[in-house]
Amino acid sequence: MPTPFDSPQISVIIPHLNQPESLDDCLASLGQQTLDESLFEIIVVDNGSAHNPENVVARHPPTRLLHESIPGPGPARNAGVLDARGRVIAFIDADCRAHPDWLNVALDRIDAAPQSTVLGGDVRIWHQREKNYTAVEAYESVFAYQFKRYIEQKAFSGTGNLVMRREDFDKVGLFGGIQIAEDIDWGHRASAAGLTFKFVPQMIVFHPPRRSIGELLTKWDRHLQHNLNMARGNTAWRLRWVVRAFVVLVSPLIDVFTVFRSDRIEGAAERFKASMVLILVRAYRAWIMMRLLLLPKGILWNRDSELRSPNAK
Repeated sequence: MPTPFDSPQISVIIPHLNQPESLDDCLASLGQQTLDESLFEIIVVDNGSAHNPENVVARHPPTRLLHESIPGPGPARNAGVLDARGRVIAFIDADCRAHPDWLNVALDRIDAAPQSTVLGGDVRIWHQREKNYTAVEAYESVFAYQFKRYIEQKAFSGTGNLVMRREDFDKVGLFGGIQIAEDIDWGHRASAAGLTFKFVPQMIVFHPPRRSIGELLTKWDRHLQHNLNMARGNTAWRLRWVVRAFVVLVSPLIDVFTVFRSDRIEGAAERFKASMVLILVRAYRAWIMMRLLLLPKGILWNRDSELRSPNAK
């Protein structure tokens, strides 16, 4: 009878920072996979939490716990890959929960895919069905984690639900550091190296909604700073940035129709709440974009702010 680490086919890598309860739920969901446990291993990489999650990890054997001192989810994932034994690498975030068939679908689809194919799955908002949607839940159910659009229009996939062969990861190289959006950067390097991204809707991961408008806006502080870092130096980047801010500001005029067509929420009340948050978030994004342009130092995102806002994508 083989042990789980005799010949794992898939290595699941989870970066972690100060989210012990969410990590516990994530590991519990991986313990309920329909894929035989001998075919996968789980590696948690702690990135400097205030409290070592060793007690959480110990409740879910045979999960391995590593530590990475370089700040950022990218370096944490890199440490996990370097320790991984599987021929396939699967990434999930500590605050996500995997559908029971997640790894089964992932292994089946990656084995059927041509060489140099990277898989991105569907990320849905976790909602307790007996409760009404909050405004943030309604909004995020429609607009958050649009992995299909990321893959088909922007040639990258978020790292909260990402699967590839180990040889293809090695071909592209390690994730970048905390100063950039490491999933976008890795995806662009993967495309330049000849890899192809494919969306697999049956490969499902659930993400909890933000608990408040404040958390939602803090997420955009981080993403917009990353976007600005990547935009600087390009031709006419300032003009492009201003135009983009204007487009963001007026975009609810079009995207409100997306709210009313969506099959991920139901009822007029939920659609109204989602629309109101849409308008607020887009106005805030446009304002922050102009503020970043006028204040060279921008918005700080450091380890202290990470304690307030999880680093999920």
